[in-house]
Amino acid sequence: MTRSTWHRLKARLSSLFSRAALAIPLFLCVLGPAFPAHAATKEELKLGERIYREGILPSGERLRVNLHGEPAAPGLTFTCASCHLRSGLGAFDEGVYVPAINGEKLFKPLPRTYKGIVLNEGAEPPLRPAYTEAALIEALRHGKDPNGRQLSASMPQYQFEEKDLKLLVAYLKSLSVEFSPGISEDRIRIATVVSDDLPPAKRDALFTTLTFFVNLKNGQIKGFGNPRSGSKSRLMAENMLPSRELVTKSLSLARWVLRGSPDTWRAQLEEYYRNDPVFAMVGGAVNGSWQPIHQFCEQNGIPSIFPATDLPVLSENDWYTLYQSKGFYQEGESAAHFLAQKQVNETALVEIVRESPQGKALAAGFRHAWQELGQIAPVTVSLPAGEKLEAKALQSAMEKAGEGGRAVRLLVWDDASALPALALFKEKLRPEALVLSGRYLGESLWTLPEPVRGFTYLTYPYIFMPLPKPVMGRTLIPEDTKQAMRKGEVPVRSETQQVIAQTNAVTQLLSLLLMDLKGNYYRDNLLDVAGMMTDQPHPLFGRLSFGTGQRYASKGCYVVQLGPGTNPELVKQTGWSAQ
Repeated sequence: MTRSTWHRLKARLSSLFSRAALAIPLFLCVLGPAFPAHAATKEELKLGERIYREGILPSGERLRVNLHGEPAAPGLTFTCASCHLRSGLGAFDEGVYVPAINGEKLFKPLPRTYKGIVLNEGAEPPLRPAYTEAALIEALRHGKDPNGRQLSASMPQYQFEEKDLKLLVAYLKSLSVEFSPGISEDRIRIATVVSDDLPPAKRDALFTTLTFFVNLKNGQIKGFGNPRSGSKSRLMAENMLPSRELVTKSLSLARWVLRGSPDTWRAQLEEYYRNDPVFAMVGGAVNGSWQPIHQFCEQNGIPSIFPATDLPVLSENDWYTLYQSKGFYQEGESAAHFLAQKQVNETALVEIVRESPQGKALAAGFRHAWQELGQIAPVTVSLPAGEKLEAKALQSAMEKAGEGGRAVRLLVWDDASALPALALFKEKLRPEALVLSGRYLGESLWTLPEPVRGFTYLTYPYIFMPLPKPVMGRTLIPEDTKQAMRKGEVPVRSETQQVIAQTNAVTQLLSLLLMDLKGNYYRDNLLDVAGMMTDQPHPLFGRLSFGTGQRYASKGCYVVQLGPGTNPELVKQTGWSAQ
């Protein structure tokens, strides 16, 4: 199971301190007369946000802390967000409670609750009073709560100057105070995005699966609120929707269709959002890169959950899009690790790269991993878009690389149009190994010429399991696929089936996330909750691993070979390797 940043922080701290019971843990700020009452500017809020998230002061220096006698450490190690999360709503994990410190919670008394229900409000004293300026300074600098009690050993004592503290206070006053756009008293508004050139079968599979999910959830909500539905229906609804607040809100799905060139998509997205603000974007699929949608979500702070894309944006810093995998890039990485394990001296490596988004992503993933493994860069031959791979050109590249009798390994990052050229390998000249992308070949991988199958290896990013009987979109599974599934272990061959499987994964994840929000409808909280999730099963990618800041949930890929015959099987050559 992938551990979150909080898990790692907790392990570090436990090596320094014996953990005391977390009395009334953190703090952070408060309203007070010493702080001017003027509204913070956007620039001031950005500076406060940087202190909170990164531990970096306006001067560019890192925030310094003391840890009960330990030497001061860089604030980057103990940022507010590392424990209280981006939303400021904290967490309860493995018996450790990290309280909310957002503006909505911090400046009010902390009531006693049980499973989210306030106990004897007015009769029982609160766990702590609202923070005041003096209490805030005491908590920050000396680790004491408003009652004068010492906070947990895990609570850092910050070396703050008042001007920097003021910036942090201003940011926290604005943090997770009002619900995010797309949330109303009785509705959660979500959207899915497709491009108009998406094949109709894929588009319909996506829309049908999401619509089925929305209708199912709304039906459960009606069952919960309808006194005529009977006790069994109400009990089922309560079990399916354990968040009492959630049963007051129905789901509403908007379909955003992007038309024309990707260069125009950003303006179309802005127009859709202006007319119909949504809480999050779920699923979706376009022909080509997801980059225009990714950038739109990043700049508008809109979560995008599990788009069905093989061309995600690769970033270590972006936050708002959660992908199912790295797509083609990940296959390239897996090919590099596979070949490096089989590497021998005096072997040449030739790479044929189609000048397409898919070919470039495969090549980029391969080269990055290949370089990290300390290998010599391959000889690369570019194949312009629209130009067919010719057998003569392929043979020429092979002969040049194999001068002196060297064995040649060949990577062909191209689609099914490359398959006819591979017929030359029936002759004397042939590579020691040929590597292709199973995903890029698509359903044509099953037509790979039989004479080359013995030395051809395919990157294959899907697990070898039948699709489970789906909860959503069950009428979209073709009868021949159902029959194949009954026979046992089979790969998923249809691209439409893949879209269904990926969209089903979206609905299952979204259902869990909405329940775990516990009525706190803040977009950053949606992604904070995702980062704290345990591993989840996936019908295509096996298991999805989550963690704070992780944006690519599936990390594995097989390398396979195609067996003989007209109805061949895929034969695994590696395990489900994670890069």
